[in-house]
Amino acid sequence: MASARGGTGSVGLAAAPVRGRRENKQGGAGPGMKLGRAALGLLLLAPSVVQAVEPISLGLALAGVLTGYIYPRLYCLFAECCGQKRSLSREALQKDLDNKLFGQHLAKKIILNAVFGFINNPKPKKPLTLSLHGWTGTGKNFVSKIIAENIYEGGLNSDYVHLFVATLHFPHASNITLYKDQLQLWIRGNVSACARSIFIFDEMDKMHAGLIDAIKPFLDYYDLVDGVSYQKAMFIFLSNAGAERITDVALDFWRSGKQREDIKLKDIEHALSVSVFNNKNSGFWHSSLIDRNLIDYFVPFLPLEYKHLKMCIRVEMQSRGYEIDEDIVSRVAEEMTFFPKEERVFSDKGCKTVFTKLDYYYDD
Repeated sequence: MASARGGTGSVGLAAAPVRGRRENKQGGAGPGMKLGRAALGLLLLAPSVVQAVEPISLGLALAGVLTGYIYPRLYCLFAECCGQKRSLSREALQKDLDNKLFGQHLAKKIILNAVFGFINNPKPKKPLTLSLHGWTGTGKNFVSKIIAENIYEGGLNSDYVHLFVATLHFPHASNITLYKDQLQLWIRGNVSACARSIFIFDEMDKMHAGLIDAIKPFLDYYDLVDGVSYQKAMFIFLSNAGAERITDVALDFWRSGKQREDIKLKDIEHALSVSVFNNKNSGFWHSSLIDRNLIDYFVPFLPLEYKHLKMCIRVEMQSRGYEIDEDIVSRVAEEMTFFPKEERVFSDKGCKTVFTKLDYYYDD
């Protein structure tokens, strides 16, 4: 993932150059970022390439590949390019969500429709902005991974997917002004290089209030901001803020004998947005992004029940090549802790630790 890595010092992003990239004139990552791999691939296939590009000389063809401008399609055979997956398969995205995300009927429906509709809209009026909320282990990070993998071949490792972790990249409240400037420059440069850039902000509940407002102009309904269009970019926010409100709704349904699948977005979304907006411990506290209705969807991730933990354990067993042992599945699930204390309905860590607990039963 092309994250803002490189250091946790007081300067935050300043200590984190764009990984593996050469800056273009607008400050973004130019097409020269993978010159070596592209050139090597072309040289290995030189005979077929010579025939394909004649009467143009191989030298000129190589120059075109190296710049990424003269022969962009040829270049993209050997290096990842912006928007490399020419179309997003709704069926593939739905299959990933169905097979890998459990107990989240609302999140599945919202993500499927929002992402597919946005990617297939040739002229969106604004970037797609999703704010994912819920307890740890309910699938927020997993969904961002699924989205990235369905848009770019490299998934989270793509040069066009950028991760910011609040406690890592913006650790010091005294440097908020500096962080704002760096964040704007980072986003502007990368969107200049790739309009389909994806930006993921993790730990929004730990971000300093006011910092995220620096990106408001990029999320608004503008055709251009300083000559750059952000309308095809995607912004995903991950946060634990609002999880209490989500749990209240889910618990009310459970106590009333209703199925969690009967919970509608309208039952949660407004209360969730108000809760996040008024949470002083959230990066969205009194944020203009919420006040100006620039968040397209507040996506609630419901707390997971015992049956969902067992689904997670089975999938992990399969991924390790083990035969599913229902006895082990039940024993691992029963080791998890649940809340409320009396009813023990929801897992307090979701599926986050079931994978490490599974290690206890296998010593290979």
